[in-house]
Amino acid sequence: MGSKTADLAKQGLISPPKWLPDNVMYETIVGSVAYGVSNEWSDADIYGFCIPPKEVVFPHLAGEILGFGRQKKRFEQYQGHHITDGEQEYDITIFSIVKYFHLCMENNPNMIDSLFTPANCVLHATKVGQRVRENRRIFLHKGCWHKFKGYAYSQLHKMTSKQPEGKRFAIVEQYGYDVKFAYHVVRLISEVEQILSEGDLDLQRNREELKSIRRGEWTETAVKDYFARKETELETVYHESQLPYSPDEERIKNLLLECLEEHYGSLDGCVVVPERAVTYLRGIQEIIAKATVAGLIS
Repeated sequence: MGSKTADLAKQGLISPPKWLPDNVMYETIVGSVAYGVSNEWSDADIYGFCIPPKEVVFPHLAGEILGFGRQKKRFEQYQGHHITDGEQEYDITIFSIVKYFHLCMENNPNMIDSLFTPANCVLHATKVGQRVRENRRIFLHKGCWHKFKGYAYSQLHKMTSKQPEGKRFAIVEQYGYDVKFAYHVVRLISEVEQILSEGDLDLQRNREELKSIRRGEWTETAVKDYFARKETELETVYHESQLPYSPDEERIKNLLLECLEEHYGSLDGCVVVPERAVTYLRGIQEIIAKATVAGLIS
């Protein structure tokens, strides 16, 4: 089955780069649907990643010298907003696999969420997409605490200070504060607690609690008190967590190279992999040693 991006492009509803629709590796529904708290007004937010042409990932193949002359704009992501196909409205973001890996390695909450969505939210996954999803836990590290807490701070600030517009105006009029920003505060803190304590993430574990916040069953003060209490508790969880303090960049890079090799074929001439070079050298040395023992060479 093709990707949703390819389907929308075929219908003429979006205009991504020509190479993109056939090179989408992974797409998943994120947002309220993935958290299990969607309602009749929820649209479908789609995140995913693609593999650009080889010379885009490795610009030296097109003769470009980094830092010299006119530098071509690198493809990082394609976005389409409020796309309607007659049945559903979509917001779609497809990242370059390189950008996607980098953001996941930084433990960007939106990217981490996209790797841990429920299986029924995954719209499209090639062999590469499945491989990344199967290895999603290698991206997790203690840096998630600072990232998720920062995002939660932002949502807490917007909960009462942002001037509401459109649907949000009606929400604030009804509840006295923005319950959508409020549920994101609690969601982010709940997610990072799972990651730190379990090294894993179930996006729908606390969906009933999040639904109650969206229904206005929590007061604004209750949300603020929850955040203050959990922030203190999670400092202890952070220090006791078995996760590494920082990402295993080498392991993640190897996964990225394996994915690129799966898609492109051999990466010879594209990138030097030190570990492989050492392996090849050792193999040559062993051949020479055996030949010497056998008297084939002196």
